[in-house]
Amino acid sequence: MSLIEPTNYTSVMPNDVVNGDNEVFNRIKESKSGKQQLEKTAKEFEGIFIAKMFSLMEQTVDKEDGIFGEETKYLDNFKSYMYNEMGRQMANSPASTFGFAKQIYEQMERFVKD
Repeated sequence: MSLIEPTNYTSVMPNDVVNGDNEVFNRIKESKSGKQQLEKTAKEFEGIFIAKMFSLMEQTVDKEDGIFGEETKYLDNFKSYMYNEMGRQMANSPASTFGFAKQIYEQMERFVKD
């Protein structure tokens, strides 16, 4: 017999916790026009592309004696969040954008009603 009873941790989580992807989707949907939705979607796509690029680049680097120390699943989660945020920041910054969002918007805007 165990002295520690199993706990359902999901029952202590607040009901209003929102998944990050759903939050982004809702922010895009709340835009007033189709062109604004297209612009936000294009920027989000560019951010995801940049994050994936960082993630794949990181796999090619020698991790021995790295700044993050030993590789763990927690570190992998942290890096995933960090790359996603860096991708979003770069895609939304006029100084560091790759330009994918602009090209996607320009090619697709004629198909979107205002």
